[in-house]
Amino acid sequence: MDGFEPNDGIIVIAATNRPDVLDPALLRPGRFDRQVVVGLPDIRGREQILKVHMRKVPLADDVDPAIIARGTPGFSGADLSNLVNEAALFAARAGKRLVNMDMFDKAKDKIMMGAERKSMVMSEKEKRNTAYHEAGHAIVGRLVPDHDPVYKVTIIPRGRALGVTMFLPEEDRYSFSRQTIISQICSLFGGRIAEEMILGPEYVTTGASNDIERATQLARNMVTKWGLSERLGPIQYAEDDGEPFLGMSASYRSKQFSDETAKTIDQEVRRVIDECYTTAKRLLEENEDKLHMMADALIEYETISAEQIDDIMAGAKPRAPGDIPPPPPAAGGTPDARPDDSGERPIGGPAEEH
Repeated sequence: MDGFEPNDGIIVIAATNRPDVLDPALLRPGRFDRQVVVGLPDIRGREQILKVHMRKVPLADDVDPAIIARGTPGFSGADLSNLVNEAALFAARAGKRLVNMDMFDKAKDKIMMGAERKSMVMSEKEKRNTAYHEAGHAIVGRLVPDHDPVYKVTIIPRGRALGVTMFLPEEDRYSFSRQTIISQICSLFGGRIAEEMILGPEYVTTGASNDIERATQLARNMVTKWGLSERLGPIQYAEDDGEPFLGMSASYRSKQFSDETAKTIDQEVRRVIDECYTTAKRLLEENEDKLHMMADALIEYETISAEQIDDIMAGAKPRAPGDIPPPPPAAGGTPDARPDDSGERPIGGPAEEH
């Protein structure tokens, strides 16, 4: 490792997910100077990874790796392995011999939104409030431009959240436009605004704390990191938020801008937040009938899918989960036909948290 002795035939391999905190002495020529970056798989990579892990479980003939890969953007190889394992566990708990597509949908929901806590008892008032909160997220997310489509909305407690609105991108994304970020901030405020409209300002709950935190961070990053503020221009004002390395104290960090600039940054963040809040409020006020309809559907079904949300946004009563047809096969998908198939089919047809 000293770079001077000839150690022929010896190769040292290391892996890290934090290359930014490595001592530069480790990376100089002769040491770890050959670097291979392992990124997340794209849709074709996810499909091939799924096929490898699916060899270990008995599959129903409706399982199509291409459809699952299309619905799991951002999943790593470990995530996909866990997805197959969770689907097999769902099948085992249900006493099924084959793992069908419905089991994979449930496994995906568990990984992306957290495990269901159906044993948690919620009062009717809490359930109604959560339904309006999640409906606010979903409606604003559907109406703002360049936003990821709504995948599923639920008021079944999952993980630490009382309800979840899950947005799923249609394709892998590697960068985000200014409009996309603005739309995300708008949808984050949809839940709080819906509560304020229905319950009144004095009865707004603390359920939007995570939404406010994420919206504020997005707005601040727009201004200080990504150069998306016309007033401040394409200059990075963000302070170094990395961990101290090799005993470097936090006191060594210095602010790289003046107090006047700091005040301007705060004003710009406030402007972005206020504009997004106003936009989200206007959209919900213009679509209050759909807000009530979606909240009623959530109270009735507890979980609604993208197809039911399409019905609501078209002004129609949402279909029951059992009336929604399964998704069509993906292009190029070749599900294996198995002679011992039991004929199982999907039942009923990657989030803002409250």
